[in-house]
Amino acid sequence: EVQLQASGGGLVQAGGSLTLSCEASGFAFDDYTLGWFRQAPGKEREGVSCINNLNGSTYYKESVKDRFTISSDHAKNTVYLQMNSLKPEDTAVYYCAASYIVVVKDLLPLYEYDYWGQGTLVTVSS
Repeated sequence: EVQLQASGGGLVQAGGSLTLSCEASGFAFDDYTLGWFRQAPGKEREGVSCINNLNGSTYYKESVKDRFTISSDHAKNTVYLQMNSLKPEDTAVYYCAASYIVVVKDLLPLYEYDYWGQGTLVTVSS
């Protein structure tokens, strides 16, 4: 059974930091692209970052570059999203997802992902 278990959300003040974790099981973690998406109230789900687990290349939404860092721990089958300098507009439910497509150029679109975890809420107060 495929599982993606996201955690680490919470309430933080603007300028603060949070680290999200997503523990994966039931598929070949090392062969997949792992991504983070977010969905704010009343808005569509959007891609934030993804990592090619085969070669470690990473990709980011423009608005989070230099603030967010995605990483993978292959020993723990876990992908992380370190979020620094958080802004109120980062408030959203964050989701992790896995795609068998190997990302090589840019963020993979939502429909390319095969598996999804439940969301974890990040709230940034001003």
